[in-house]
Amino acid sequence: MNKFAKLLGVLLLFAQLVIAQDKDKMPKNWHLLDPATSGYNGISLDKAYDLLKTKNLKSNRVVVAVIDSGIDTLHEDLKPVLWVNKNEIPHNGIDDDKNGYVDDVHGWNFIGGKDGRNVKVDSYEGARVYHALKPKWENKTVDVATLSEADRKEYETYLRAKNKIVGELDMQEISMVKTLLPKLEVGDSVIRKELGKEEYNGDDLSAFETENQDAKMSKAFIMSISKANNSNDITNNDILNEFKSILRKAETATTAPPEYRKEIVQDDETDINDRFYGNNDLMASTPFHGTHCAGIIGAARNNGLGMDGVADNVSIMMLRAVPDGDEHDKDIALAIRYAVDNGAKVISMSFGKDFSPEKHWVDDAFRYAEKNGVLLVHAAGNDRKNIDTAHNYPNPNYVAGGKASNVITVGASGDKKNGGLTASFSNYGKNEVDVFAPGVGIYSTIPGTTTYGNASGTSMACPVVAGIASLILQYYPKLTPQEVKYVIEKSAVISKEPVNKPGSDDKVLLSELSRTGGFVNAYEAIKLADQISNKQAPKKSLPKSTIKKGKLG
Repeated sequence: MNKFAKLLGVLLLFAQLVIAQDKDKMPKNWHLLDPATSGYNGISLDKAYDLLKTKNLKSNRVVVAVIDSGIDTLHEDLKPVLWVNKNEIPHNGIDDDKNGYVDDVHGWNFIGGKDGRNVKVDSYEGARVYHALKPKWENKTVDVATLSEADRKEYETYLRAKNKIVGELDMQEISMVKTLLPKLEVGDSVIRKELGKEEYNGDDLSAFETENQDAKMSKAFIMSISKANNSNDITNNDILNEFKSILRKAETATTAPPEYRKEIVQDDETDINDRFYGNNDLMASTPFHGTHCAGIIGAARNNGLGMDGVADNVSIMMLRAVPDGDEHDKDIALAIRYAVDNGAKVISMSFGKDFSPEKHWVDDAFRYAEKNGVLLVHAAGNDRKNIDTAHNYPNPNYVAGGKASNVITVGASGDKKNGGLTASFSNYGKNEVDVFAPGVGIYSTIPGTTTYGNASGTSMACPVVAGIASLILQYYPKLTPQEVKYVIEKSAVISKEPVNKPGSDDKVLLSELSRTGGFVNAYEAIKLADQISNKQAPKKSLPKSTIKKGKLG
């Protein structure tokens, strides 16, 4: 899931030498605060913990799987909460528990090779689909009425991919990036030389004074992007990589993308049953995204360090399956299954894409989680689009019909003091987005043993909800995923005032942007969970799994 808002607006501002103004200073933990007492649109977390203290309930440890880019396993606020596979002896090179994954002590890396190499950058699924189908359909006169159902669907997918890769190219953005990237690279080299460090962020630049004009321009440009994304933690390398990613994406209009994953992972990507691949390197590349999400869920609380996660008694299982680019369906499906098989009760999924060629594999994994009582929490995405009509994957709608009952889809909320009650970048959908949760300027753990910083996105809103779900299950472990989903949605605080519709200047009610029309609230959720548990609400029946015994798929 991209950590950047769309760059074009920022580039235009920079071209006009207009730098975004700072928003009102927000408390680092604003997303946890109580709206009534603090004035910030948080989740009332302390109030929830105060209520739990009056119940004298036992806290049960909950395993939360985070399917993401990896995690800094040495971080001071995460080391105490890492999931440990007790059946595996660390670093002995032996598959002690005979589950097919060697030394999977804290989770598994599904986009690594057995030789220790790792997939860091990958292509976009739309490009992969377009170039895979192009030889069959390009320049063909097609009478859709004569096509079989399978060919018709494939042809429609081809046209959609072609439009995405060729038709939606933002030539103005690409032209600006091509013009500015060389200048940025020169200015960046000057700043790196003057700072004496290869990587720096917005905070470093704020304190940096120079008379060098190239460095001044580069400083202003990078700081404008940091401010536009409500994060001083975006680094020079993040900016450079994003620019290069835009150009790389543009190239796929004419050239098939490199097969990054195939060259490193070396499994049979067409076979879901070829599942014992990867490695145990969870810190591959720079796992900013996964480290940040993990901290939001369960960074050690009340230890005087950095920040507090939402849940106070969780084990974080990291499953690395998301590169810089689009994830592959096989890796996601197997990561979900690994999480279920190894005891996760909540799975946090802050990623997404526009195409899912093997969605049936992911659907079966959703059913597997559903059958085994595991809740899935998914970020709605950062494209300012209505996912009731736009394609967005993964989603709970099964290809074969029906809908998963154990999935919560989360949009990103903010605060009036940092841009509005809804995040300007968030996807929305009256039917497909369930709730909104804080996702703007969220302070959490980032790579570096003692390092913390802000990030924005539905990627941050998703782990807030995963944290609330985990907190509920800590104290009310008999609740089913469907009941936890019901509790979180039913207890959401309804917004009665109009909010900004992402991607426009329109003001609408939140009920036009989500099923519930509400912002998640931990206190209200705990209150409702307690009521349901005491009433011993009947368990909802689970749909039958379509998974065949012995083989996956």
